[in-house]
Amino acid sequence: MRIGLWIDEEGKTIDELGAAAKAAEDAGIDRIWFSQRLGWDALTLIAGVAPYTTTIGYAVGVAPVYPRHPLALAAQALSVQALIGNRLTVGLGSGHPHLVEGMLGLSMDRPAAYVREYVEALGPLLTGEPAEYAGERVTARGQVTIPGTEAPELILAALGPRMLRTAGELTAGTTTSWATPQVIEGFIRPTLDRAAAAAGRPEPQVVAGTCVAVTDDPDATRGWIRDHYGAAGSMPAYRAILDRGGNAGPEDTAVVGDEEAVARQLQQYKDAGTTEFLFCPVGTDAELRRTVRFALDYV
Repeated sequence: MRIGLWIDEEGKTIDELGAAAKAAEDAGIDRIWFSQRLGWDALTLIAGVAPYTTTIGYAVGVAPVYPRHPLALAAQALSVQALIGNRLTVGLGSGHPHLVEGMLGLSMDRPAAYVREYVEALGPLLTGEPAEYAGERVTARGQVTIPGTEAPELILAALGPRMLRTAGELTAGTTTSWATPQVIEGFIRPTLDRAAAAAGRPEPQVVAGTCVAVTDDPDATRGWIRDHYGAAGSMPAYRAILDRGGNAGPEDTAVVGDEEAVARQLQQYKDAGTTEFLFCPVGTDAELRRTVRFALDYV
């Protein structure tokens, strides 16, 4: 099982983020993930941080599909890929209604169908091939060519059966949020594998991201997670995956405890079929330092 590290970019300078990335690379972390939120543009940030490192991979986790046309995203992704020496993974997701509809004024009607069309249009563009795609809602005609680029790896954030089928049939795999080892083993892994096998594709990746805190007070840390991330439980896609695992909120899916307890929980993810565990460190400043140190030592 590979180890990824989510780096919280909010409120940080490029030098601070570059130093964190360099420390992760020196420790042997496989891949750094940046979120697409309301500050730094994640792809642009990767282009800025990558020069602080030489070999480590970078991933956007994830770029919402609605704000950017496939041709625009392909041009940006391939430009970043050229700048960072072909180390990019593009994570895609549908986004959430309060952002897509509330902030952008766009419809999220039938998001799984829209995402599938988007991925079908984007795939050839990321390889530099011309696209002649005309779906029900997505049209993409054109080509993006940038010398020296390889096609970035494409991963789809998928928590429901339709999205998982798209991920298995058309991409390298999925990245999950708030999915416990039991949900990965009993639902995500088999659904994804069946789709990939039917499409003749290799075994797909399952990147499991969840809050992690190495702490001597797990109950207090779960309370911190509930206070900071509890709203995720009201988002439809997250609510469905939480319900599938019988969890009230993100705090119930967190990996928390001392170093030995966290290591045991990581083994459960590995045993469930996770191919990359994505550390998302949370907690007090002291817990953050302890958790990041554990992640860097774990590899």
